[in-house]
Formats: sequence, C-alpha cells, structure tokens
Amino acid sequence: MSPQSAAAPRRPARDIIEAILENMRTNLEPLKYSTLVPSRFVVYLHPEEYVRVEGILPVLQEQTARALDDELRKLNSPPVIRRYLERLTGTLPPVENVAREWQIEFHPDADSELAFGDILIHSELTLPAPSDEIGSGQRTRRITTVHVGQRTTRRAETVSATGPASSQVHARLKYEDNSGAHAFEIVRDSIVIGRGGIAYRADVRIDSSVDVSREHARIRRDPGTGSFFLIDLSTLGTTLNGQRVPRGYDEADGTKRENGVEIPLPSGSRIGLADTVFLQFEIPARP
Repeated sequence: MSPQSAAAPRRPARDIIEAILENMRTNLEPLKYSTLVPSRFVVYLHPEEYVRVEGILPVLQEQTARALDDELRKLNSPPVIRRYLERLTGTLPPVENVAREWQIEFHPDADSELAFGDILIHSELTLPAPSDEIGSGQRTRRITTVHVGQRTTRRAETVSATGPASSQVHARLKYEDNSGAHAFEIVRDSIVIGRGGIAYRADVRIDSSVDVSREHARIRRDPGTGSFFLIDLSTLGTTLNGQRVPRGYDEADGTKRENGVEIPLPSGSRIGLADTVFLQFEIPARP
C-alpha cells in the first residue's frame, strides 16, 4: 500500500453507488412527453481502490443497477404536492431510461489523475436532434463528476456525432512536444487538442507540462462551407498568431459548459497552447 493510501481513509463501496446516483440526477433531460436519464456510467478509481473492489465488481454492478432502478421509481413517485399539481394540470411526463438497461463500467485510473479515495464518473445521455436541425446527427451529453472528499466538481459537454472519418484530409497540424515532432491529419469535422486523460477526450494528444490542459482547444470544421474555427477550452489560454483567443466556456457552480464562442481559423495559422506548445495549421490546396 502506498503512503498516500495508508494516510487516506478507505471509501466504502456504497459511496461509489451514491456518487453514481448523484451523477444520474445531474444529467436529466426534460422533453415534452418524458424526461430522459443517462444509461451509461463509466467509473474510474485509484488503482489501489480498484484492486480492493475488483473481486466484487459483479455484485457492485448488480447493486448499482438496482439502486438506479430504485432512483428511477422515486423520480416517478412524486411527493404529495406534485401529485396534487398532476390532478390540476394533467399527468406530468415520466422519467425514463430509453435504453431499458444500465451500462456500468469500472476502471482503474491509468493516468494517475485520482488520489486515493477519489471517484470520477463519466455518464452519457443520448439527446434527440434539435427540431430546427432536420437531418442533423445524434448528440450525446457527457457529464463528468469528480468526488474528492466531500467536494464534487462537474463538467458538461454536448458532442454531435460527426460520422466516420473521411478519407479526405481537410487540414494538417504540425507541432513539437516533449516526445518530438509530429504531424496530424484532420479528417473529421471536430477534433480536441490537449494532454488527454481518463475523462478527457483528446484526438491530438500533447506530451507536455500541466500548463497544457487535458482538453485545451477544439477545432471545428463547418462541413457546409469548409471553414474552420478554433475554440479555447483551457485554463491558461490559447493564442492564434500571438493573439489571445476568447474563452469558449463558462464555469458556474463547479460545472464547465461550452458557451459557443469561437473564432475563424485560416490556413497558415499558428496555434499556441499556454505559450508552451505551438501548432502550425494548414489547409491543403485543392487540385
């Protein structure tokens, strides 16, 4: 056992279940005729905590699913005042898991992000396409909650499906980090640049100091016009040709959400990540 884990109190396995229930309650999506709950939960634990519960994972998964079923029943069994309102205004929309089954996964933290006793939960809720975007792809809202002692932080993002990668190279990135020189071909309409991690998606993984955020910036391509845009998701900032990019997210009550702020990204641009790593962005000439 490491000195860190010897000093930290052991977290009961029931705390993991309670943390998953809290995450589920955070990630609700009200619709006209129902309210949706996430059906997939990916849980990360400190490696030593994971080893401790590894032998009971089937039981832990089964009891977590039972607890989620119980919570769903509670959400559909409103208190007296809500039942009174139902009689006045009609039946309120039910809360439901459209997937019918719960998908619950447990993994050790291979990136050394979690301290002993921490719990990180990553949930996914599939959202319907907006009514004003006929033919648009499926969207997924991801809620990440990190439990450190009695403190919980949340991060939310909504990702639109971009379909399979194209065989056409839309643009290229060239950069150097701690592991050497790299070239990355952009073949999708959205990519994330950063150090990455257990709950941080990064298509372009940067080997650098912690000054570069795990999700530092996102490049978005408009498939209709072929134009590119840059979104800053970082803590210490992103620059474009030496100019600071406005922050592309808002943070309130411990939750981080993208705010839609983005700037045009022309060919030949130099993207700076916390003034630590620089990427050259090029759009290839079309024949």
